[in-house]
Amino acid sequence: MAKFLNTSATNYFLEELIKNASERLILISPFLKLNDRIKELLEDKNRLKIDVRIIYGKSELQPEEINWLRSLDYVRTSFCKNLHAKCYINEQGCIITSLNLYEFSQVNNNEMGIYVDRADDSQMYIDAYEEAQRIIRISDEIRITLEKIKPEGQVNASEDGATEELISSSKIAKRLNLTTDEFINALIACNYIEERDGHHVLTQLGESIGGEHVKKSRFGPYFKWPSSFDASLLKKDK
Repeated sequence: MAKFLNTSATNYFLEELIKNASERLILISPFLKLNDRIKELLEDKNRLKIDVRIIYGKSELQPEEINWLRSLDYVRTSFCKNLHAKCYINEQGCIITSLNLYEFSQVNNNEMGIYVDRADDSQMYIDAYEEAQRIIRISDEIRITLEKIKPEGQVNASEDGATEELISSSKIAKRLNLTTDEFINALIACNYIEERDGHHVLTQLGESIGGEHVKKSRFGPYFKWPSSFDASLLKKDK
């Protein structure tokens, strides 16, 4: 049966859950802010090539932390609008708690939670895992970036150096009231991407506005663009 966790127990079980993940790790927390201990644990999971998914609703990372996170090949981040859930899952169990990820080890807070063991409460674990997967599906998988603003007001960074979220071509197309094919054709016409040997590739101009070509994913290769992508960028006479 589920185990009740007070503040100190929540911190202990969360650290053990991260350390013991051998196949997968899902961390759902509204705020993306990491302390040194969490970073150390995630670096170890990355060395072991464990699939780690972090789903968040707001990023409070500093520039050096963004660069650090980008260096982890097996840690993927997803943005979920209106996220308030706090849930941490590996292949053995899950924690549902009031504890935000950035509050880990801050034992001065008063927190509560429950730990669900997969072997003891398989249905509860499955229900939590399936809900976590639903949250992942409705989230935008992004690469967190921090780049200096480029000439002529290009959109991959804001004027104050804030981070820019990258989202898929299909999501940009929907926002612009285009089909994905129409959007891709417009990108080709504007020389942001080009056809080469039967495949679409990103051009230097496409890179200059913050585009990224994701060559490997479970859905096949695709392009991602800054969330602030503006329809004016598709004008051929720009």
